[in-house]
Amino acid sequence: MKSKMNNKIKAVMKKNTIALSVALAMFSVMPLSVQADSTIQPANVATAPAIPANTLHQLPWEPLVPPVTKTATLTSSSTQLHVGDIQGAVGAFALPADRGSLEITISSLVEGKRVYAPSVMVLDENMRPAAFYPSSYFSYQQPGVMSGDRLEGTLKLTPALGQKQIYMVIYTTSQDLAKTTQMVDPAKAYAAGVGNAVPNIPDPIAIHQSTGTIKIKVKAEQNTGNVMIGGILPMAPKEQPVVVGAAAAPVATAPSKPAQPMLKDTDEYFNKGIRDAVKGGDIDKALKLMNEAEQLGSTTARETFIHSVKGKG
Repeated sequence: MKSKMNNKIKAVMKKNTIALSVALAMFSVMPLSVQADSTIQPANVATAPAIPANTLHQLPWEPLVPPVTKTATLTSSSTQLHVGDIQGAVGAFALPADRGSLEITISSLVEGKRVYAPSVMVLDENMRPAAFYPSSYFSYQQPGVMSGDRLEGTLKLTPALGQKQIYMVIYTTSQDLAKTTQMVDPAKAYAAGVGNAVPNIPDPIAIHQSTGTIKIKVKAEQNTGNVMIGGILPMAPKEQPVVVGAAAAPVATAPSKPAQPMLKDTDEYFNKGIRDAVKGGDIDKALKLMNEAEQLGSTTARETFIHSVKGKG
């Protein structure tokens, strides 16, 4: 009886070990040719396709308020653009400009060996082009436990002061429709992950198409930097953001006063963050939140910080 029980335990352990090896193989192995390059920067906005102003104003802008994850299905019945090199279905999104910096991860999912190769144009409040991310910015990523094959890239944007919202257009081009994406065969990934000989088999190819499924994840960051949209913000000496559409401003000795006061909801958002940071013992974070809030027009952030430190907040 005891021997049978030991055999069962060994069998379960062996099964779990194999499953773990497969998971590790899928997560840890990524050939250098498909690794995301963290040094990739947005392209010069002057090289982006020109979209007429009246066309932009007619797009159905869908609001994305962080934190949010949105899956957009672009089909033949979705909004279409055929302007210059832009061809096919497009996604048009409006983002708040009063929440601090934004981190936007865009993933185009490979489905049935077909994929939509995205390019992204970011516009300021007046719908003027401010940042351009061509399709080369969105690199191929292998599947994991919670995700499949995809083209993916992360945008980091800092809206300039005085704006209420900025805009983002996702589109594909005729040049990208003529290309393909080489994926990695799962058998190769597994073999490399467990230390076996990698089989000499061809990798699957994904054909580019004018429709597809786009996953967008937006979160607000409480730090300045990133790509500035719509104007110039003073930067700390160590920050090296990509300034789009204007020359870099010198480091300011004091935060400039915005023309308009901060919205009440945004003010409370920062004040709550300051109180929570002080309560958690993270004074450095609380100071950063206070400074950013004051740059955005808050008149209560400093008082909130002082009261919180004194235990009255």
